[in-house]
Amino acid sequence: MTISFITSLLEKIAPLSLQEDYDNAGLITGNKNWECKGALVCLDVTEEILEEAIQQNCNLIIAHHPIVFKGIKKFSGNSYVERAVIKAIKNDIAIYACHTNLDNIISGVNGRIADQLGLINRTILQPKNGFLEKLQLFSPASHSELIEKALFEAGAGQIGNYSECSFVSEGIGSFKPGDGANPFLGELGVRHKENELKIEVIYPKWRRNQVLSAMKSAHPYEEVSYEISSLLNVYQEVGSGILGELPNDMDATAFLKLLSEAFGQKIIKHTSFTRKPLKKVAICGGAGSFLTQAAISAGADIYVTSDVKYHEFFDADGKIILADIGHFESEQYTIDLIYDILRQNFPTFAVLKTKVNSNPVHYFVNE
Repeated sequence: MTISFITSLLEKIAPLSLQEDYDNAGLITGNKNWECKGALVCLDVTEEILEEAIQQNCNLIIAHHPIVFKGIKKFSGNSYVERAVIKAIKNDIAIYACHTNLDNIISGVNGRIADQLGLINRTILQPKNGFLEKLQLFSPASHSELIEKALFEAGAGQIGNYSECSFVSEGIGSFKPGDGANPFLGELGVRHKENELKIEVIYPKWRRNQVLSAMKSAHPYEEVSYEISSLLNVYQEVGSGILGELPNDMDATAFLKLLSEAFGQKIIKHTSFTRKPLKKVAICGGAGSFLTQAAISAGADIYVTSDVKYHEFFDADGKIILADIGHFESEQYTIDLIYDILRQNFPTFAVLKTKVNSNPVHYFVNE
């Protein structure tokens, strides 16, 4: 089993095209064609985790955070990043990062946080646009059902909780086969008119190749007439954060106790309590203060995230409770998420979860 065979599965679930512009997700060191002996899943790549991979005979490390985030001009071992990269290269260890692309899907990092809190009725807090395309193609009526079926199986036609969505209209198409053509209908040199159907479907743009391949495989025409349009529609399945609901209303103190127990954090920074019970909960793993206004606009009663700066707490403005549970703490279950994906798809392959706690932040509690 090659490294690319494993990472391509992750990219089907969380395509690299979903990562933010500033990110560096994907294969960072190593060769995608290497045979993979074993995979070690972690949140951060450190020298200690690299040593763990060596001891466990794993030549692939799958991390949430990219070890190389910005450009590196020198590899002289003066920083932990340089030392980790040098160690990986010397020991033929591939490092792969699954970062904001995994943040930006509803079943990703924030989905695991929502699982820990038991949230229901989940939606993306700040959906993204520009990720949808529309395909229009023309088909003889006799083959329209077959073509639609192929398009749906390739991932087209999904709108929210509805699948196999399409629009079909009737018309008359004409064409004249020239020399060298092998027409499914009509005769060489003779203009032919045919009752045709125009089929329209939408799909996420990263599935374009497989959708077009399915269309061409199912279509009877030698040359398929089709058009692709980029859509500005918001794609509800992709974006930042999650908005969900608690099964039952909770007071703020009880919810903070739930947070503390679910994420193993004894100290939770938060703003003043509002007077109403909590029902709607907004969440974002990692540094998420950029979504505070989105959480307020969505009607959330509390927003759970991390890395909130002092002045950013004022943004709650009495309209919402803002709770900071710590960066590592908010994303710790990402390790389980990636591990579960790999184990479900490769049950006999050696996939391990790191035993190293890479959290660089420690807390002193004066009890």
